[in-house]
Amino acid sequence: MKLKGHLLSAFLIGLVSLIGFSFIAILISAQKIVRFDQALISFIQGFESQTLTSIMKFFTFIGSFPLVLVLFLIVSFILYSVLQSRAEVLLLGTVIIGTQVINQVLKMFFHRARPDFHLLIDVSGYSFPSGHAMSAFSVYGILTFVFWRHIPNRYWRTTIVLLSSIFILIIGTSRIYLGVHYPSDIIGGYFASAIWLTVAIWFFQRYKEKQFEKSFL
Repeated sequence: MKLKGHLLSAFLIGLVSLIGFSFIAILISAQKIVRFDQALISFIQGFESQTLTSIMKFFTFIGSFPLVLVLFLIVSFILYSVLQSRAEVLLLGTVIIGTQVINQVLKMFFHRARPDFHLLIDVSGYSFPSGHAMSAFSVYGILTFVFWRHIPNRYWRTTIVLLSSIFILIIGTSRIYLGVHYPSDIIGGYFASAIWLTVAIWFFQRYKEKQFEKSFL
């Protein structure tokens, strides 16, 4: 019964995220979100300083694929060797690879150009949805899910959720601050990853349920 409740929650979160992503995409296509983007960019970049720029570059690096790959290798080793959970290694790898593929497909579909003013770093490629935002949400989201399953202590569970949320938000904000993404790119990226993450977790939970049922046969 508890598992069914979790599956229903995953479905509802995925549905809300799909609606949110569709809404953002429609606003971008209709050029109805320009003022929102410009106002938020101006507000965030208004805090510009040499120290803050260094901090934001650091968090952008945290959300980059090379570091994500390192995290994947470290966590996979822990899951496989220490916790003896091959299924979670597969889940982690699927989420990370799937996020990269989905992001590239969406970028090619929407063809949104990046902001072309006050850039603090050089980047290439299309803008929507943000790859860093998608990667941060998916990676730190799935790490939270995986470690939540193995950590019964409420304090440490809360700590993991808070740290993951902070990392996700700051990585997204860093892309706006550095001038390489519109705020709507970040929001859209979060929604896109939420959809993918809930789908992956839903199938994982279904798989674990079937494994549990087989153990009683």
